[in-house]
Amino acid sequence: MNTATDNRLARRLHGFLRGTKREYSAGPERPLEGYVAAMAGFGAYTAAWATAVRLRGRPLPDRPAPSDIVLTSVAAFRLSRLLSKAAVTSPLRAPFTRYVGPQGPAELHEVARAEDGKDTVGELLTCPFCTSVWVVSTLTAAGLLWPRATRTAMGALTALAGADALQLAYTALVDKTTGA
Repeated sequence: MNTATDNRLARRLHGFLRGTKREYSAGPERPLEGYVAAMAGFGAYTAAWATAVRLRGRPLPDRPAPSDIVLTSVAAFRLSRLLSKAAVTSPLRAPFTRYVGPQGPAELHEVARAEDGKDTVGELLTCPFCTSVWVVSTLTAAGLLWPRATRTAMGALTALAGADALQLAYTALVDKTTGA
């Protein structure tokens, strides 16, 4: 191909993508470019982990043990909430978010900044569901590379989730019995 053909093709592709974005949005514009970048970043991230696991030469299990699935689920839940909602981790999110107010015990409500590139990162960082995809991938790969250390860390996160549940249950019980 020559440069003129390349330019025409690029203009047509850009027009197609711009039209798709306009037709997709129902009201406020969605940061589709940022989502594409996030998906590409996640693909590169998981490919790097997969490469590290492969180079390490550890065999993959035929299937994960049910206990590992439960441990990973609870640990990922707790770590995702810690990263995406906890007051103590707000400095990590602050460059990409704006503080709105408190949201539950020791958690914050923040919104993504509506600036180029920051909106998608802010959405990812304030969404425990989005964060958990990255956390589960990390815990899974780390478990293949460093099983003992990873299980220990996941056990601690699972214990923290249990302690949180007990704190909330205790508070609810005290509120119920005192009429608060």
